[in-house]
Amino acid sequence: MATIRVTKEFTFEMAHALLGYDGLCKYIHGHSYRLSVTVIGEPIENNNDPKSGMVIDFRILKKIVKTTVVDVFDHALVLNKKTPHKKFKGSGEIFDKLMLVDYQPTSENLVVDFVNRINEKLPRNIKLHSLKLRETASSYAEWFADDND
Repeated sequence: MATIRVTKEFTFEMAHALLGYDGLCKYIHGHSYRLSVTVIGEPIENNNDPKSGMVIDFRILKKIVKTTVVDVFDHALVLNKKTPHKKFKGSGEIFDKLMLVDYQPTSENLVVDFVNRINEKLPRNIKLHSLKLRETASSYAEWFADDND
């Protein structure tokens, strides 16, 4: 049996600010993120199964990532919960997607958060191989399962 990796890509818009940072990223700003999700497994070998030859139906992978990451973070403002945010409270619906997280919302930390969210929903026979979160055209963070055993 062959072990195969399959990848699906997603895009979403998100704003963030880095608490206490000594550069421009301390201010609220946004990015057009591109997320590549790669899973690994063995294709189904049942000729009577319409999914024969698939590691995972791309539709299932899309649903998992969309519900756990894209729908949650798209058009959200993500801030470290220690950021002074009380002035946002009660400021109207423009802050309805304010997300306060326990970490500095860097690409590196976001990718770890996404790994945890996706891993919780993957079928048991499918393993997350890697994530690549592209923040800009020239900057990205990657996570590989082999590096985190």
